[in-house]
Amino acid sequence: MGDVLAVIEQRGGEVKQSAAEVLTAARGLADASGGKVDALVVGPPGIDVSHLGTYGADAVVSATDEALSLYQPDAYTAAVVQQAQSADYGAILLSATAMGKDLAPRVAARLDCPLAVDVTSIAAGGGITVTRPVYSGKAVCTLDVTSAPCVISVRPNVFTPKENLRDAETRTVQMSEVEARVRTVEVTEPERARLDVTEATVVVSGGRGLKEPENFALIESLAEAFGNAAVGASRAVVDAGWRSHGDQVGQTGKTVSPQLYIAVGISGAVQHLAGMRTAKVIVAINKDKDAPIFKIADYGVVGDLFEIVPRLTEEVRKARGA
Repeated sequence: MGDVLAVIEQRGGEVKQSAAEVLTAARGLADASGGKVDALVVGPPGIDVSHLGTYGADAVVSATDEALSLYQPDAYTAAVVQQAQSADYGAILLSATAMGKDLAPRVAARLDCPLAVDVTSIAAGGGITVTRPVYSGKAVCTLDVTSAPCVISVRPNVFTPKENLRDAETRTVQMSEVEARVRTVEVTEPERARLDVTEATVVVSGGRGLKEPENFALIESLAEAFGNAAVGASRAVVDAGWRSHGDQVGQTGKTVSPQLYIAVGISGAVQHLAGMRTAKVIVAINKDKDAPIFKIADYGVVGDLFEIVPRLTEEVRKARGA
């Protein structure tokens, strides 16, 4: 299979936590064939990449420029393709984040190579075998990728980071001139920065059972009690304008795989289940004992969420000593 190129995502000049997951997956592939792992970082100068060797990178390649502070589709694609063509890589791995989902198919098209997206497992043999959920998560598809190179995006929060210390060599490459058709000039952040649902280890989501948008304060309080939780929402409440689309979990929103997913007042429509059914532990709170969400929940609580959630929040705070 050869060597593996791991594309490391950064935002605001800081490497995202998904880097450790991508490197862990890349290291596993490389070890299966005796290859090495190169980590590619595209972004502005001054990014701290010293920790990437901790998770198995043999070398760290930086393609940096002030103009790359924000994600630029054409420039980032050119940088990854340039590095991919500079060596004999068997696979190019990215995280299936919003950026990764946009970048991966662009790179695959430029390299004219196979693409596997949002994968949840990777194994190497004669080629590469990956699995990914299909049909809104109702089935799992196994793909054998026999051509090299190939581009693979891995679902966030699925590959547990494993330390594999390497004395990573670092080097900077000069990018070729790129004529950009589209240029990102600004990213508008929410007034109060929130943890992204795709990166959180705990996600607490609310649905129409909350009755009013003001009642999302219950969800926010529970998430705050956990300390490392993000607030999610069903499509129904996003469509109603209660929450921003960035909070939406589901087939038309974001796909999450946290350690713990708590669904509050969410019945469990197919499109919502598609976005969260790979969570490690699922807890459902709903007054309807026949709600579809209970069919996939590990723990179900049937009752009035307005009584249950405040009590749960209090108990979580006690458990954490807050």
